[in-house]
Amino acid sequence: MAQTISDELSRADEAFAGNRLLSTFPREARALIEPFATVVELQPGATVFSHGEDIAASLFPFGPTLVSLVVELTSGRSVEAASIGREGAIGGIISCGQAPAFSTAVVQAGGSALRVPMAALDDAKARSPFIANIFCRYADYLLAQVMQSVACNALHSMAERAARWLLTAQDRAGSRIELTQEGLAAVLGVQRTSVNAVVGLLQQEGLIAVRRGAVEILDRAGLKRRSCECYDAVERHFARVIGASGSGASTGC
Repeated sequence: MAQTISDELSRADEAFAGNRLLSTFPREARALIEPFATVVELQPGATVFSHGEDIAASLFPFGPTLVSLVVELTSGRSVEAASIGREGAIGGIISCGQAPAFSTAVVQAGGSALRVPMAALDDAKARSPFIANIFCRYADYLLAQVMQSVACNALHSMAERAARWLLTAQDRAGSRIELTQEGLAAVLGVQRTSVNAVVGLLQQEGLIAVRRGAVEILDRAGLKRRSCECYDAVERHFARVIGASGSGASTGC
């Protein structure tokens, strides 16, 4: 039993150190959610929640975990609206009370996440100005990511969009990303034949390698040159509104 408790505390420490939101929490803020939190393992391809579903808990990914928020159309096609890894949280964190999910959350790269029930999170937001403020700031960041994705999908080439997505995935999951070309086509909202051509081009340029259902980043600097401005724009906004302290480069919400 003592070993089990020790293991749970170690995993909680790993979550609070490994998630960029949780790592900003002062001790008193952490104490408000940690007693209710558990570490869960997310498998690639798993659905965290579906469109219209009531959200029971928020997940704070850490390690290589990467989750896509996917919008599905009645035609059967879908596209990723945002991707979330160790910089953020999934499900209910920014809502004001119970609300159904608009998107479907699908695990792209498996790994760990800290699960906090919504009731405990809502109570913590009410009791802690710090937690309320950082979640407000995260809402701003997440909206910025979605807006940048809209601009990117409309105005930038397939190669630029693919390079941007791979850079973002590398930040969360590391240089080897467990993803098929069919999976990449799904998150980009395009046909697989289009992705095949882009992946072939990026391989020819020595930027990536495709090996057994995974994409490996070989030349990050080259991939950044291939990417559009959207990758840097979203990263700069995270630094401005959240950063290492949770207060970004300014004060207030």
